Order: sequence, then structure tokens, then C-alpha cells
Amino acid sequence: MSGYLAIVLHSHLPYVRHPEYADFLEEDWLYEAITETYLPLLDVFNRLVRDGVGFHITISLTPTLLEMLGDGLLMGRYRAHLSKLIELSEREMVRTRHDPSIHPLSKMYHDRFLHYMDMFENGCRGSIINGFKDLMDQGGVEIVTCAATHAYLPLLVDRAWQDIQLHIGIDSHVRHLRKRPVGVWLPENAYTDGIDGVLAKYGIEYTFLDAHGLLNASVRPAYGVYAPISSRAGVSFFGRDLQSAKQVWSAREGYPGDYDYREFYRDIGYDLDLEYVRPYLHSDGSRSNLGIKYYRITGQTDRKQPYVPQWAHDKVMDHAGNFVFNRAKHIEYLCGIMDREPILVSAYDAELFGHWWFEGPEFIEQVFRRLDATNGIVRPATPAMYLREYPVSQIAVPSQSSWGDKGYHEVWLNGTNDWTYRHIHIAQDRMKELMRTAAASREQQRGINQALREILLAQSSDWPFIMNSGTMVEYARKRFVSHIARFTRLYEQIKAGRMEPGYLEEVESKDNIFPWIDYRNYTDTEP
Repeated sequence: MSGYLAIVLHSHLPYVRHPEYADFLEEDWLYEAITETYLPLLDVFNRLVRDGVGFHITISLTPTLLEMLGDGLLMGRYRAHLSKLIELSEREMVRTRHDPSIHPLSKMYHDRFLHYMDMFENGCRGSIINGFKDLMDQGGVEIVTCAATHAYLPLLVDRAWQDIQLHIGIDSHVRHLRKRPVGVWLPENAYTDGIDGVLAKYGIEYTFLDAHGLLNASVRPAYGVYAPISSRAGVSFFGRDLQSAKQVWSAREGYPGDYDYREFYRDIGYDLDLEYVRPYLHSDGSRSNLGIKYYRITGQTDRKQPYVPQWAHDKVMDHAGNFVFNRAKHIEYLCGIMDREPILVSAYDAELFGHWWFEGPEFIEQVFRRLDATNGIVRPATPAMYLREYPVSQIAVPSQSSWGDKGYHEVWLNGTNDWTYRHIHIAQDRMKELMRTAAASREQQRGINQALREILLAQSSDWPFIMNSGTMVEYARKRFVSHIARFTRLYEQIKAGRMEPGYLEEVESKDNIFPWIDYRNYTDTEP
């Protein structure tokens, strides 16, 4: 008896790039993700390759993330960010030299930051994309794409805009990774009837839904979420296994909440004297996380105890063993009631591993090492591998769904953010009008391309999500309003046949996502 485990990591960040400022707080989202998630995961995968451990993992790299990772300005700023962390960790080794519980941790961070700088400059040749592409070419990592700016596709309403979002996302993937994707991570796992036709149009073989997207399909799947269903358009849908998901992502009931793991919310950016950390904060002097954290979760108390790496490592070993044991028992049960090998799809936000859960990357490493030792009872796989083994699936129409709170569209359409959609829908109609315009000059063509960038950025699901979350709301509102305002100003200039001198160049320099875009390539969309 045997079955498959498909670990899927969704790697995404909103497009944040502000060349008009010397430093910008929200750009830290990218720098933290590189240092705390992407480089640690690459480090884990490279160790597995080095040791000959067979592994297969599926990772989405969204187009906004790829565009930022390939941006010279942002990567230059990341080098400066990591250099400051190395400098700070050197100072910390001096400051803590007489504290036997903290000093080894300061050295741990110093060694990590030096190692990650070497990985970035040498192993990745100055680009995180190269690191993932190398692993993709070796066969261990399957990279899937996403919609261009992570738009919440069901709420775009117009099928043509679902098409454009996916088309541009695929184009970005090919440009950065030199390979056409066979899979897509739908933003927020959000599905509505008809999206499968757009996926099929571009040769996409599979995507993912939350469990109820399969279980509430037009025909109840014979295998539940443990085998894919296929839509009439020929696209396969894999459902998330909620048991394995909850075991990992839940801070209360899952592994990350163990008291020996590192405490996320105790950071020296807040703990230490302001004058000491000021050189490493942003120019406005506001406190922020610096990524050096010395305490473990300890318990339901504010009196946190110092982090002990060996204790955390021991827990990782225990939890990885428990995770694999539970998956093996689950597969053993499923094999007794299924006439094909089951597949358990364990899908998570990538930033859980390393950023929120410091030990997460090591947990993934130990899971694969234990899977390698199970003699094939639980085999790591990607969805594409499974479809090659089982190309025929039950036909059913998936249910409208998402992986957001309550399972449908409410997170992205409620009283905090519903006002955005009337602006998006008007801009969508106006943009289609521009795309049908025979531009009279090269400058007007540039203007239409930039108008397309602005509406794509306005469509991002990140802005309504942040508005709903109640954190960083001002920034999300400002971003959305600025993109709609820039789009509208460009639209009016193009329609009047008079482009304002200097304005186009200014906006192009700020919102330069997809610099290769040509609107004429996206006029042949679904009606």
C-alpha cells in the first residue's frame, strides 16, 4: 500500500516598489521574506540535493513576486538591507558577550546572515529566481504561476479580465523561468464557473481548490479530496487535505505553537534602546522588526525565556516524525477504500515557513528525509507527476469557493472594501476601450501600456484583503486610489490625444511592473 504527498507552498507578495523614497517601510515585506523564507527554503532544498534525498515540492512564484525579485533597484536595496543586518549582528555579539544565554544566539544570527549573503551573491548569482530555477531544472521543485497581480478573479466579473490576468501571469513566468507552467495557483484559491475554460486556453493542466471546492462540486467526488476531479474543459482540480494543513498552520493546535519554538513577537527592534537600533530602522525612526529574536514562545505568558536552538531542533525532529507517521496512517486507510493511490495535498502560504515559524524550513527538510526512509509507503510528488500516473479523473464542475474565512468571497467583498469594485469595473471598461484604440503615436502606445499596468495593480486582491484585516489599511487604500487615479489621468490624456509632458515618464518610473508589456498582445481575450 502506498500513496503520494504533495506539499504545495504559495509564495506571494504584493507589488511594493517606491523609487521616490530612499527607504520605504512596506518594502521590508520583500526583504524579510527573502532572508527568512526564500533563502532558508533554498538552503534546505540544496542540502537535500547534496545528500541525495529524493524530494518533490510544488511552489508558486507569483508574477508580482517574480517582477520584484528581478528588479535591479529592489535587489540593490536588499543587499544593503542584509549588509545592515550583518553589521547589527556583529554589534550584538559584542553587546551580549557576557550573557551566556543570549550571546550564542547573536552568533547564530551573524553566521546565518553571512551565509545568506554568500548564497544570494554566489549560489543564486545575485537573483533568488536563479536559485529556484536551478532546482526546477534539476527536477525537485515544480514552479506554478498565478494571475498577473494576484487579482481576486471571481470579482472581476468580466471573463476578459480573468483572461488578461492569467495571460500576463503566464507570460511573466515564461520570461523569468524560461518554461511554460503546467499548473496555476488561483489567487486566494478563488474559483467561479468558467475560469477553467480560461486555464485550458493557455494549456494549464491543473490548479488547486480548498476542500469544499471539490466536495461541493456538481457531482460529489468519489475519492473526496484524495484524487483530483476534472472539469469539462479538461483542467484537473486538486483539493487541500485539511488534516495535514491544520497540523502545520495552526499556531494553537499545530506544531508552530510549541513552547520551545522561537517567539515571533519579541524582536530587538522593539526590545532594545531606541538610540542603539536607530541606525537600522527606517529614516522616520519608527520601530520595526529587525529579524533578530532571542526568546522562545515559553507559554501563555509575557515572561519569555531565552531561545534554545537544540530544544527547538529536537521538537522539529519529533514533529516531522509525527507528521509523516500521520500521513502514512491516513494513506494506509485510504488505500483500503480507493481503487487508485491517494494523493494528500498539503498546501500553505510559503511565508509560514521561516518568517512566522522560524523552524519551518527545517521541518520541511526533516519531513522529506523521513519520507525518503519510508520505503515508498508515502512518496513525495507534484500534481503533474500524479496526473502522468492517473491521467483520467472523474468529471465534475467545481464549486464556487476560496480558502478565505468562511470559504467564499466575503473577505474580499464586505463593508470595508466593497467601494473599490465600482472603480475597478469602470476602469476595466475604459481600458478595453483604450485597447481597441488605434494609437496615433508611440507615446500614446506607451500611455496605453502604462494604463494597463495601473489597472492590473488596482485589481490586486491584496488591497481589499488588507482593508478587511484592519492592519496597514491606510497604505492599502492609498495604493488602490493612486492606481485608479493614475489610470484615469492617463485615460483622459489618451482620449484627448494630448499626453502631459513628463507625467508618463514619472508614472512609468514608479509603477514599472511588467516593463515588457504590450497591450496589443492581450486584445484577443474571451468575450
